[in-house]
Amino acid sequence: MTTALVLGAGGLTGQAFHLGVLTALCDASGFDGRAADVVVGTSAGSLVAAALTAGFTAEDQAAMLHGEAPSAQARDRLKALQAQSSSLPQLEQEAGAVRRGSLAPGVLLAAARRPWAVRPGAVVSGLIPAGRNTTHGISRGISHLHGQDWPGTRLRVCAVRARDARRVVFGTPSAPKVDVGTAVAASCAIPGYFSPVFIEGQPYVDGGAHSPTNADVVRRDEPSLVVISSPMSFGPGGGTRSPDALIRLAVRRYLAREVRLLRRQGATVVVFQPSAHDLAAMGVNPMKLVRGPDIVETAATTVRSRLKARPELLEQLRQR
Repeated sequence: MTTALVLGAGGLTGQAFHLGVLTALCDASGFDGRAADVVVGTSAGSLVAAALTAGFTAEDQAAMLHGEAPSAQARDRLKALQAQSSSLPQLEQEAGAVRRGSLAPGVLLAAARRPWAVRPGAVVSGLIPAGRNTTHGISRGISHLHGQDWPGTRLRVCAVRARDARRVVFGTPSAPKVDVGTAVAASCAIPGYFSPVFIEGQPYVDGGAHSPTNADVVRRDEPSLVVISSPMSFGPGGGTRSPDALIRLAVRRYLAREVRLLRRQGATVVVFQPSAHDLAAMGVNPMKLVRGPDIVETAATTVRSRLKARPELLEQLRQR
């Protein structure tokens, strides 16, 4: 039985939402993201995915996100990784020239050659100017967890190549070979906010520009169970009154199409999206983590309540 875990985009508040969902799933059903056969991460989800595949539980990640001490096991793991990374050559992000104006003005022509394969958001990401905030801190932090090694075939990290709006899934044979830190930095490079990440001379930006979830990536694995955490959409009745309702509705529709494709293959798909209570805790600005512990706890409570009301979901998760 192949199990896939998909962690979508959503900024810092989305990262906290993922950790609340995963903590509750582990407590209620024993579903541990670290044990998933395939873990797909986009933007904020790639941060959580990278830490899971490095052996850190969602609960320990939440503690570290809030500046609290993780478990003794996690502290020992961090010490071992720090000792290991000190003996490795320092990884540096590839430098590239960022033009003024549009990041990739030729993206329209490239998209016109293959309109069926690109998404409007990915095209727009190449037309807006590059952001000025660096992702170096992200790449360095993740590199301490994984060094220069990629964790086998389990981890998939989604980004968009700006010049042609093409989605690239790092960790697959067709993608450039990079370290996990660089791939995660590229996946997190929000267009217009962060500078792009250059890989083999090409600028890459946030994978959420193609799809905030990219759940269709796991179709090639033919999984029997797919668990999806989607911070940027909303659950039934959850986001119709939120200020960003139109954006969340669009994300929800993207996700619905991806879920349909997976279910047609015969996969059991379980999706977790923010409830009205979650959205209130998360706020409108995904990059402003003011109530991090509240987001984690509210998401965990929402998941526990849903599993209690839907025992069949609990059974599906336990049978993974």
